Amino acid sequence: MVERTLSIIKPDCVAAKNAGKVISMLEENGFNIIGMKKIHLTKKQAKKFYIVHKDRPFYDSLTDFMSEGPIVVMVLEKENAIADYRKLMGATNPEEAEEGTIRKLYGSNIERNAVHGSDSEESANYEIKFFFNELELV
Repeated sequence: MVERTLSIIKPDCVAAKNAGKVISMLEENGFNIIGMKKIHLTKKQAKKFYIVHKDRPFYDSLTDFMSEGPIVVMVLEKENAIADYRKLMGATNPEEAEEGTIRKLYGSNIERNAVHGSDSEESANYEIKFFFNELELV
């Protein structure tokens, strides 16, 4: 089944000038990028996006990090996009991620782990609509 998922190249990866490498990995793994933009979230916007984590102890540090510099947000499309992208991203902690995954290659720790991806169809629908309108998806 063709699915859509959201991908965020996080501030650490963008600052290290690795965004292009991540985009190449996505295309090499069969993902179609149907929407993409570079933005800089405010702290308020980051808090709204990560509202599901508001009661978690890492909420403030996560939203600080996600608003510290530019990010690249993309809508990816392919068969089994959500599961396939999560596999390509690797484990949340780069130290535990498999060789060749994005987080193993470009992440530095559990929070500064280079990329974000939707974890379910429900999350993907919410996250895509947070950043994109239908006119921006081709």
